[in-house]
Amino acid sequence: MGNEGELKTALKERKVQFEMFFTLPDFSDISLRDYQETMQRPFFSLAKRKRVKPIEYVSPDKSVTVHVSANPTYGMATIWDADIMIYLASHLNELRERGLNDLSPVVRLQPGDLLKRICWGTSGRAYERLVSALDRLQATTIKTNIRASAKSRETTFSWIDSYTHLVDERTQRSLGMEITLSKWFFDGVMDKRNVLAISPLYFEITSGLGKWLYRASRKHAGGNGADGFVIGFETLHQKSGSESSYPVFKRKLLDLARTNELPDISLEVVNADSPKPKMRMVMRRHMDERARAGRRAAPLPSPAPPAAGDDAMIDPRQAMKLIAQAAGGLRSPGADKSKARRAPVITGRASEILDADVHAAIRSEFPGWDYDELMRRFDAFLGSNPHELPRNYSKRFYGFVKEHHRRNKYQLRS
Repeated sequence: MGNEGELKTALKERKVQFEMFFTLPDFSDISLRDYQETMQRPFFSLAKRKRVKPIEYVSPDKSVTVHVSANPTYGMATIWDADIMIYLASHLNELRERGLNDLSPVVRLQPGDLLKRICWGTSGRAYERLVSALDRLQATTIKTNIRASAKSRETTFSWIDSYTHLVDERTQRSLGMEITLSKWFFDGVMDKRNVLAISPLYFEITSGLGKWLYRASRKHAGGNGADGFVIGFETLHQKSGSESSYPVFKRKLLDLARTNELPDISLEVVNADSPKPKMRMVMRRHMDERARAGRRAAPLPSPAPPAAGDDAMIDPRQAMKLIAQAAGGLRSPGADKSKARRAPVITGRASEILDADVHAAIRSEFPGWDYDELMRRFDAFLGSNPHELPRNYSKRFYGFVKEHHRRNKYQLRS
């Protein structure tokens, strides 16, 4: 009798767990929000290799301190692990926008939704990577006086207090995850003034410094209009917490400014040949305004322009013109096909425009669709969102078709 009671209790708990997680709404397409108090200071390791050396940061005016220490077993949480914290901040913001009350630091989610949104994939390796990242986020210890009060000079916390992956014992099917956020992080995100919208293309940034620089630039330049924000390389080096020497760090910054491929943000080097160069960060949506101002005043020194066909510095007005041509199925007369394939907004027949390997992958993995029609819709989206022009048109179109196929594949059978 006792065993029967225990079985009923276990089945009841399992039913509650199923209802708890499988009734969750789809959060794979939530708008992305980042927690701005962590965006411009050194809270994460910028290297993929295991870091155990602490980060010690004191602002020039001595008003802000950040100390980050690593667990010797797991190492310090990395800037790639911060992708998870961005998703969790976005998740909470979405719940708040939907009018849910009594939000708590305990976030329940499907790991697949998280992995898809941060572009890590959903393979077994991606799940292993997720678990390793959560271990680092839980084991890394931060001590800071940010948000200090008269009663507390500083706060010590980890990014997450705990996490649990629930699995159905009978089927081994994932029931979802519970992640408990630290009070410091949760309280900060709950103040909507502390979260900033970021581009979905953020997750395509491959370098650790590039990811940190995007976050810092988004925080610094977001409210500064066409003038942007200017900051010295040495200050950036200090604020990043990078283990690289200053000469190496400087070279990496110059490379990032030269390619100028960060989403949303345009980078310019000021006084590049001086002993103390500076970086100007301007939101791309303000570049037209800067161009108009540039016709009235001498331009600031800037990196060398990209090679022909590079879409990183495409003029927004030219982009809109090309998108208009795309909607009508037009091609620029005499355009070189190899260059047209690299342009972010020219379209026509999918087989002519897309990189050959991407076109073959789309046909193989997502058969049955009118790719020219999907391309027309994709270009219409770009036309409505010129600030999100992709660095790689073919790659973004592949993702667009993949998501369309995921949502509508069952229509092919009807």
